Amino acid sequence: MAAFPGATLVEHGHDFQAAYEYAAARAEEERLHLVRTFDPALLRGVATYSLELLRSVEALDTVYVPIGQGSGICGMISAREALGLKTEIVGVVAENAPAYALSFAAGRAVSTNFADTLADGLACRIPDDSAVAIICKHAARIVTVSEAEIRRAMRILYTDTHNVAEGAGAAAFAATLQERDRLAGRRVAVVLSGGNVDRALFVDILAEADGD
Repeated sequence: MAAFPGATLVEHGHDFQAAYEYAAARAEEERLHLVRTFDPALLRGVATYSLELLRSVEALDTVYVPIGQGSGICGMISAREALGLKTEIVGVVAENAPAYALSFAAGRAVSTNFADTLADGLACRIPDDSAVAIICKHAARIVTVSEAEIRRAMRILYTDTHNVAEGAGAAAFAATLQERDRLAGRRVAVVLSGGNVDRALFVDILAEADGD
């Protein structure tokens, strides 16, 4: 536990779900206001970048969006629907955190007991029912990417575009590399959602050699 001016930071649990459950329990015990991981206000806020993208780049055929708890892809879906576009929206999850891919395949929320991925923004074990319903109705498909594919995408983004992408931030680009044969002639966008990667991890990833 660490104290900062105006806030106290508590680190708890081995992954996001454990931390979230602890936060929810404390909120109930101490009568605190809990901001849910999939909240209508959060969804509206996240959707603003999707609106900017879809308004700025005309005639996008496909957009790849990483999925953590679902606000990003649901925001993209909301923006597309509001603009009346036909852009295909593809979700991306980590192979080691497949809850949303399993949920999409089943048409209902499916939980897992693991989410062991370097892409901590994708490390979901228990998907949100509301998010799953939206994704199942409006997404074209969900692509699953491996840890190696995520690491390679992080290297390419840094080398070719000088962007620092965390694992979750590089996942959408990793999916396009996996599906590049089906994307020939199509106008495609990827969401690079963040660059919060530990320096030591990033150094290790950059030092790895690509196989092709």
